[in-house]
Amino acid sequence: MYPLATLDPIPGLDHRLELYTHPLDDDLVSHKLHQQRRWEPFESQLWLASLGEGDVVLDVGANLGYYSVLSACASVGALRVFAFEPEPDNYQLLCANIEKNRAQASVVAMHVALGDSSGDVPLHLSSSNKGDHQLFSTDQARDSVLVSVLRGEDAISEQVDRIDLVKIDTQGTELAVLEGRWPMLLKSRSRVRLLVELTPFSLRAAGASGAQLIERLSRLDLPFAIVDHVEHQIAPSSADALMEWCRNVDSDPSDEGFMNIFVGAPPKLS
Repeated sequence: MYPLATLDPIPGLDHRLELYTHPLDDDLVSHKLHQQRRWEPFESQLWLASLGEGDVVLDVGANLGYYSVLSACASVGALRVFAFEPEPDNYQLLCANIEKNRAQASVVAMHVALGDSSGDVPLHLSSSNKGDHQLFSTDQARDSVLVSVLRGEDAISEQVDRIDLVKIDTQGTELAVLEGRWPMLLKSRSRVRLLVELTPFSLRAAGASGAQLIERLSRLDLPFAIVDHVEHQIAPSSADALMEWCRNVDSDPSDEGFMNIFVGAPPKLS
């Protein structure tokens, strides 16, 4: 049986979250959930403030389901949440956490990764951070498991005709995720908001770059902001400034710096 973490109350939720986790010694995220009883508190506040009644939500790289369950348990009203997680153990936890938090009516869990093409590819596994599995190989010795990748437009286009809120945290394949969902993102750009992890090091290892990711996002013609989880604020930025930051990080091959960015109209935070 997986360990169960009971999190501290989160404003805007209907009930306190309980999440099954990996064993604490095997996973960074699971350890923090048990020891700190919370996860990414400012990003969570931002995410909840960005939800609207009846929104269509994509959680790409769902891991054990924190953001999916957070969305389903919000007090804003009925939502449709699509959670994508390719790694078998993470997917099992995702499904268990959906059931534990009575979110089955809102969340559809899909045992796939999203990308710009479909097929079966190796997922290279991290032994210490179950959120750091990668769809590309590196010099690190990692076990791997074969997983399914779906082009984003093939995943849910028959079920929804818009996207309202998207989280993308896929350890370097964020650009491929965007390209695979691009037609619907363009169609939804008057309303869509995105929370995206920007890690130039991982993007470069996956054959892309941080600058390419920002350039692609800039085509949505939406505002950019940096999620400052230290000062608990949204810091307005620009495509040019973010691309320059990415190039500076890329100038040092050992620099694994990252940030979360918010793309779209920022919500009002209390």
